[in-house]
Amino acid sequence: MEERTTLKKTLKPHWVWAIALGSSIGWGAFVQPTNWMATAGPLGVIIGFAIGALLMMLIAVSYGVLIKSFPVSGGEFAYAYISLGRTHAFICGWFLALGYICIVALNASAFVLMLKFIFPVLIENIPLYQVAGWDVYLTEIVIASVMLGVFGFLNMRGTGLSGRMQFIFCSIMVIGVVVITVMVGVQPSTELANIQPYFPADTTALAAIISIVAIAPWAYVGFDNIPQAAEEFNFSSKKAFSLIILAILFAALLYSLMIIATAMVSPWQGLVDESHLWGTAAAIEGLLGTAGLVVLVTALTMGIFTGLNGFIISTSRLLFAMSRAKILPEAFSKLHPKYKTPYLSIIFTVVIAMLAPWFGREALLWVVDMSSIGVTIAYFYTCFTAFKLFKVKRDESFNQDMNIVSPFKKMIALVGMIASLTFLALLLFPGSPAYLGVQSRIALVAWIAVGVIFYLVKQTDMKRISTERLNYLILGMKEIKLKND
Repeated sequence: MEERTTLKKTLKPHWVWAIALGSSIGWGAFVQPTNWMATAGPLGVIIGFAIGALLMMLIAVSYGVLIKSFPVSGGEFAYAYISLGRTHAFICGWFLALGYICIVALNASAFVLMLKFIFPVLIENIPLYQVAGWDVYLTEIVIASVMLGVFGFLNMRGTGLSGRMQFIFCSIMVIGVVVITVMVGVQPSTELANIQPYFPADTTALAAIISIVAIAPWAYVGFDNIPQAAEEFNFSSKKAFSLIILAILFAALLYSLMIIATAMVSPWQGLVDESHLWGTAAAIEGLLGTAGLVVLVTALTMGIFTGLNGFIISTSRLLFAMSRAKILPEAFSKLHPKYKTPYLSIIFTVVIAMLAPWFGREALLWVVDMSSIGVTIAYFYTCFTAFKLFKVKRDESFNQDMNIVSPFKKMIALVGMIASLTFLALLLFPGSPAYLGVQSRIALVAWIAVGVIFYLVKQTDMKRISTERLNYLILGMKEIKLKND
């Protein structure tokens, strides 16, 4: 049997926490508060994100156990294979890979959007065309491409460097959010009364909260980057669960602080009614002047950097794992001769993300909206695998990794499955407050169609690989068993 390519163990615990938190808190926390409040009101957004965080923590129970038992690159791709085989592993990996690449591209676009707000004359140069009413400029394409290239290059130089950078960026971002909240709170003109009314007048409180809960898979996507990097932990994989919970708690807190800080500036209904390229920045700059804007821009920049860095790490590791399993071409699992990183996977991720700015921000948002579907599917596979893994009573016919007796955790995994299906229903069922728009649904169908074509092309090659060999390539073990045959 051929030797299995593995990655170096260089990631420290606080770096991994920063990968999870920094990937969860990207541009949305700083750009979207006024949009979210227009939909759900300040309290509706905060409650919605709090409920979303609790649901994510229930799902995280399954992640914690699976990372501990199977600390390999690929995360959900590997978990789907364990419980349901190679076809489901491909489905899960396909959705995740494209979803992650979209998030990489969106973070690069968000950086350009920020610059457009601060230096519109600089960015709005050399207009090319329009997509869905959104002007596309050559300048913004160049800036986004340079950003992606820089982070791709830094990631190629080793996980140690990218992990250290992630922690520094994440720390600055957290400090920035706290400073903004304090600066707003101490101003004589700000008061908590500006947060009222707590919900929009044109919808019920329940519908408002549900509309935010429905985007929780998107808002908290990033904690699931931890299993993608599990093979590179230089510490016990038992710590993964506590790192995930800590990252989700911090993410929920940072989202809430940004909502409170924005809403306190002035009566929030006036903020969402006004037409601004970046409503949060307009509110903060109007109250705090240049100093407040500098702090906000710094925090947003760090959020974008952590999103870019974290999802390049995760995408490249997922592609690496799928390539190692012979589902993708062998080049994706080739390691750099000096830095021992999956450098061709990193280059591929960056190059594909570089295509996105050419299609305009609005078109990219359609794709990212439906990428929540892919993330939610991955959550379901993880919880389903954990549900099958947990036992009500001990069975000596199972190996140690697959003989976990915990009726309570089995129930939690079941709740996680139900939560995942609920998220899917909210996104896919007409009449839901979070129902995907027609453009996002078209993008989803196209995404699935391309995946089906690719699977049919690769199906014969995949079936030639023996189960024993595939077990070894994906998990590093020759035999796995979740139930008595």
